[in-house]
Amino acid sequence: MNIRVIFALIYPLWSSNCMKIKLISLVGFCASTVLLNATLNIGFEDLTFTSGNYENGANLPGAETVTNDPWGDGSVPSQGVKDSSFSSDSATFSNSHTNVYLAADAGGGVSYDYWDGWAYSKDTDTSTPGFSSQYSAIAGGGAGGSANYGISYTATSLSFSSAVDFTGLGIEVTNTTYSYFSMLNGDSFAKKFGDDPATEGIVETDQADWFLLTIEGNLSGDSTGSVDFYLADYRYADSSQDYIVSAWEYIDLSYLGLVDELSFSLSSSDNGSFGMNTPYYFAIDNIGVVPEPSAYAMIAGFLALGLVVIRRRKLP
Repeated sequence: MNIRVIFALIYPLWSSNCMKIKLISLVGFCASTVLLNATLNIGFEDLTFTSGNYENGANLPGAETVTNDPWGDGSVPSQGVKDSSFSSDSATFSNSHTNVYLAADAGGGVSYDYWDGWAYSKDTDTSTPGFSSQYSAIAGGGAGGSANYGISYTATSLSFSSAVDFTGLGIEVTNTTYSYFSMLNGDSFAKKFGDDPATEGIVETDQADWFLLTIEGNLSGDSTGSVDFYLADYRYADSSQDYIVSAWEYIDLSYLGLVDELSFSLSSSDNGSFGMNTPYYFAIDNIGVVPEPSAYAMIAGFLALGLVVIRRRKLP
């Protein structure tokens, strides 16, 4: 429950001659709300791996639809697309996985595969730049020392089995190792954040680059609002404040209220003819997590103070 909401509820009781039983009831109400919301916390720890450190859809259940010469130019003999999903606790994550085959009718083995939507991982690589680290969180594992976490590619949405009130709740996110080093150093597709490619090596410049995650809440198809979070921000006048997120960061989603779906989109200052150049990834964990314990200590402090004041008002 949002602290401002709690204070708004407490104040009339505090400032009037209400009986102590009313404030005690409010304490119980707040505590039950916290306990109810705290049970959400979707952390991917209930998911297993067929092999390796990640699941990109290759081993998820579902039927593959094979198409011969999908591009019509003979460059790809055949490809098989499988649309699937996986669930962690009460949340469902969509995935699309594609195998590109060496011969028609899925013959000759797999040449390569690719995916989009959601994957999940337990990879701990924090030092390897490039595409091979697309399944790694730059934080080196899941949030709070956990093993598993989710990976989004091309951004997408996740749905809940029933509507969830995000008042007082949030999620934790970080960059993938691939995106982090792409922004930090640049690569063959994307620029180094803060640099002007036209003057690099000639004159030092400070470009106002950014990498933005937007989270939108939806309920029965209607938007309940959106929250922005910068995964990298080089727009500061003082360049020493520029940053690329490298740890798990909490995002408060209270503003979204009651939702049955969260939609995610990414945007960047670095764009080209084919869209965004910055790698289109982020990592996610602890969906529906409560704020740090210090926030609830503050709530308890407000409630305790209210009780003390009421007791004093009843003294002759």
